[in-house]
Amino acid sequence: MTDLRRRYARRHVASRAGLYLAAILAALICAAPFLWSIVTAFKQNRDLYNPENNPFRYNRPATSDHVLYLFDNTSFTTFAWNTLWVGVLVVVITLSLGLPAAYALARLDRPWAGWFGVAIFLVYLVPPSLLFLSLSRLVVGLGLQDSTWSLVLIYPTITIPVSIWLLIGFLKAVPRDIEEQAMVDGFSRLAAFWRAVVPLTFPGIVAVVVFAFTLTASEFIYALAFVSPTTEKVLSTGVPTELVRGDVFFWQSLQAATVLAAIPIAIVFNVFLDRFIAGFTQGAVKG
Repeated sequence: MTDLRRRYARRHVASRAGLYLAAILAALICAAPFLWSIVTAFKQNRDLYNPENNPFRYNRPATSDHVLYLFDNTSFTTFAWNTLWVGVLVVVITLSLGLPAAYALARLDRPWAGWFGVAIFLVYLVPPSLLFLSLSRLVVGLGLQDSTWSLVLIYPTITIPVSIWLLIGFLKAVPRDIEEQAMVDGFSRLAAFWRAVVPLTFPGIVAVVVFAFTLTASEFIYALAFVSPTTEKVLSTGVPTELVRGDVFFWQSLQAATVLAAIPIAIVFNVFLDRFIAGFTQGAVKG
């Protein structure tokens, strides 16, 4: 009996060790591009352009010149600020329109409600090139060409459809009894939705916020077509246009810009990661 227990304990330890090693290996593979960007941002030119050097370590002393170049010789801070306020406004607009629409579709007792939700999601799959001409006419008609406000107008057309689709799944996981009980207690339908339903869909709201903001920060086609002045550009277009000059690429500064733009989003996402995972788990159990 003792031998069986020892053998079982060894197998358990070996299986757990194998699981942790696999997880560490997967994490390193996923993080390799990000680690490479961090290392590259502080490399000297003679270190970076030598193909015989190891790309993941400093073969010559590290330097911060290329990171400082990003702040001193480009409008990176302007691009970052434009990206931030555009992203925040797009998120607010997306939630203001997407959350009520998703709630209505999740609670409608109509046979066409499901198909209507699918149709809204299919709008997200329409290629931007097909909508470019009509959206450009809209931007010009409103006098928003070469203005960052044109992006605030255009981006919700991309974020709202898929956000509605995401929120419908979370709202369907919330039992109707919760809001019905709130209305029995004297709340109106709107108050019951705000005080009883919205807190339970917080993980879905976090998912929509992260999705809408990252999509806004990474979108390139509309930002390039509708905004030309340097003072109005966002990160996705401003950084490449200032750090890619003909056949000259400022690789270290480009990688530094990538890291500086990604870190805040990653931190915010990880702050709400537990709630995000808990919401998916609870939704699966309720379903």
